[in-house]
Amino acid sequence: MARRRKIIEIDEKKCNGCGQCVSACAEGALELVNGKAKLVKDIYCDGLGACIGECPEGALKIIEREAGSFDEKAVESRKEGKKPKSKGGKTPKTAKPGRTGETLPCGCPSNTVMDLKTTKTSTPGTAGEIHSELSHWPIKLKLLPPEAPFLKGANLVLLADCSAAAYPNLHPHLLRGRAIVMACPKFDDLEGHINRLAAILEASRPKNLTVVIMEVSCCRGLLFAAEKAVELSGVKVPITKMIIGRSGKILEKTE
Repeated sequence: MARRRKIIEIDEKKCNGCGQCVSACAEGALELVNGKAKLVKDIYCDGLGACIGECPEGALKIIEREAGSFDEKAVESRKEGKKPKSKGGKTPKTAKPGRTGETLPCGCPSNTVMDLKTTKTSTPGTAGEIHSELSHWPIKLKLLPPEAPFLKGANLVLLADCSAAAYPNLHPHLLRGRAIVMACPKFDDLEGHINRLAAILEASRPKNLTVVIMEVSCCRGLLFAAEKAVELSGVKVPITKMIIGRSGKILEKTE
């Protein structure tokens, strides 16, 4: 039943899609949609404004308007509905390792699983040439099957797209001996990434997870996605956070 009450309002022009308000909302009333924070439903928002102080752009404020009453039972149902199924239940269908999955408009298979370590040759390259340390394909989180064999017990790196271009020591320092998944927290489907990463954690049980993001605030949404995925999967995996500056230097590394 609608009544006049306090509720959150988001200024889309100011929102940079960092996702910090999403992680601060215990009720799960906010989501990132197309790179912007959105109020999912009025009934999920309690109007207390715990998310406001987390926004670096001042895009959130509490207003009074006609809105459906806050429904605590609906909030709990929503939280339960977003949890991935247990092993005893049905799990989302994903491409099996070794099979051709999604095909791009150009006609090329985008997620044919490949172990690149078995295809690399020992032929010497040009003197001073830097060799690729990429060990598998695909690398985009959206395309990666959770059951891919190279993910089993791996040292897993979740890499923000921009940080790959910014960090000059990417291959020797981050890719060597690790499995990598790449995503963008601002322009991708963040909820889809959370669910896919949770499925990977549950199926593959990696040894650890390193989240590499840029210093820009919108990139922190990827760290939120990783923490949420760990929570949803129920798999205890240590997370290391690495922040890369625009200049390519490591600004922060915490475990």
